Amino acid sequence: MPTLTGERLDALRELMKTEDYAIDAYLVPTEDAHQSEYIADCDKRRYWISGFTGSAGFAVVSLDEAALFTDGRYFLQASEELDSNWTLMKQGLPNVPTWQNYLVHNLPAGSRIGLDPTLISVADASQLSDELKASGSSLVPIQKNLIDIIWKERPDAPKDHVFVHPIEFAGKSHQEKLSDLHAHIKSKDAFGLIVSALDEIAWLFNLRGSDIECNPVFFSYAIITQTGSTLYVDDAKLSDSVREHLGSEVIIRSYADVFDDLRKIGSELEESNQKLLINAKTSLSVEVAVGKENVTEERSIITDLKAIKNETELQGFRDCHVRDGAALIRYFAWLEDQLKQGAVLDEVDAADRLEKFRSAEEHYAGLSFDTISSTGPNGAIIHYSPEKPTAKIIDPTLIYLCDSGGQYKDGTTDVTRTLHFGEPTAYEKRCFTRVLQGHIAIDAAVFPTGTTGYLLDPFARQALWKDGLDFLHGTGHGVGSFLNVHEGPHGIGIRIGYNSTPLAAGMSVTNEPGYYENGKFGIRIENVLLVKKIDTPHNFNDRGYLGFEHVTITPIGLSLIDVELLSAEEKEWVNTYHAECLKKLGPRVADCSLTTAWLEKETMPI
Repeated sequence: MPTLTGERLDALRELMKTEDYAIDAYLVPTEDAHQSEYIADCDKRRYWISGFTGSAGFAVVSLDEAALFTDGRYFLQASEELDSNWTLMKQGLPNVPTWQNYLVHNLPAGSRIGLDPTLISVADASQLSDELKASGSSLVPIQKNLIDIIWKERPDAPKDHVFVHPIEFAGKSHQEKLSDLHAHIKSKDAFGLIVSALDEIAWLFNLRGSDIECNPVFFSYAIITQTGSTLYVDDAKLSDSVREHLGSEVIIRSYADVFDDLRKIGSELEESNQKLLINAKTSLSVEVAVGKENVTEERSIITDLKAIKNETELQGFRDCHVRDGAALIRYFAWLEDQLKQGAVLDEVDAADRLEKFRSAEEHYAGLSFDTISSTGPNGAIIHYSPEKPTAKIIDPTLIYLCDSGGQYKDGTTDVTRTLHFGEPTAYEKRCFTRVLQGHIAIDAAVFPTGTTGYLLDPFARQALWKDGLDFLHGTGHGVGSFLNVHEGPHGIGIRIGYNSTPLAAGMSVTNEPGYYENGKFGIRIENVLLVKKIDTPHNFNDRGYLGFEHVTITPIGLSLIDVELLSAEEKEWVNTYHAECLKKLGPRVADCSLTTAWLEKETMPI
């Protein structure tokens, strides 16, 4: 049932009309002050005002309309969750404006558009200000978030403890990482740089936390200069072991002090020729505090450094994915057996059992995102998250899609398998096999150095296109090392941003083509890949060539494969992959005859 939002919107609009604000529209992004994709409960403002629970969306509330903008992953979910007070804007479809264009063309000229400056990036604010000039409208930064004023039962900010991510898993000390950063700042002759992305701070200092569910990060900022480092974090979150780890070279300041310190830095920079380096994805409030004239926008070097995994992290990916695969096949064997015995299990019951299997594995630290356990039509909701009491009973006569992942101290996993526990139709098998062919095409791709994921994306869709099919989400995203399951700056997809970062050896990226029919089923096959150098017979222009190493080890789902559609090379890929699964997983599940039998059945050569 949709959340009834009428009273909430009325309260917001009354506030918008007051003399203190006098605004014509108010912007409610999904992100928090650190531009995080996944957020803590206290920051779920867009969810609270709209009722839409997806992880990507943008709400615009004017005095007489409310519009929710989201992408193709969430069209179906949003249509089911939004009530009649809201208009769903399906971004990417013909004649559907972006939220920026909507503000320009759907609001009266000269409108005042309010926003919390901590929740919008420097880049988005600059672009929006430029576009609003055409209609004479303006942005109005409001320091106190209006949603927070009317959200009477807003949860408190989390206060979980920070802990050390040891060198045996990190592979490189935080002192070395800071030294690299100091050298970069000196090379730019800059005063320093501000770090606001939570995963970048966690990676830089080799620390982890649990302030955001499924994301091992903690609320913080950091300012790094040519010679010094300051970490802004609530003092109560730090244990003696964390302080000892950071050492005397890292100054610790209160989280709340960062904006006062930025204003002081801004005053100092006005008297010098140096600038503070700032990422365009940093919040507008940071730029305002230090002064726009005192900053230089630069793509985050930490994002780029973090994306290239060191040898310790790469091995961690390989190791944790084998353990994760063992947990997954224990789960799939158990689920198939239960269903064949006539057990009644809903999607949440199943997801809970999968987490239990994962939690028994070494170095397990929690889920990397809420498990997508979906039967039949729910599989077509791309980011579906089952909840009681609305979760459906798993129907063995329908396709079952499970997208799940774990956080391990030595890596992060993200794997999707689509299975059928009965007799799939010929059409379901054909759709599944077209997805599989796209998955194989990406996995087996060899490409010259400098190639981006934007250029590789058609590999995943060609087989689907032959049947007039497609999917509306990206083909792959970077994955953190015991960090956020979604990591940039690279990826595989049709978003033009993916064309700005070439794939490079040491990067991790998912391979997850799919196909979805509303009201019927969803299909997705997802593995995590590592980018590696490839030896080729020739080397045109001495460019060098790259390819992929898959680290996800879990059988694909034989009953859904239409073998007649596969080429000889594709059959060989399936058989080789399944032989690898049997070899690596067999010894780990030898204690369970049920799982062993299932694994042997699911890895039989085709």
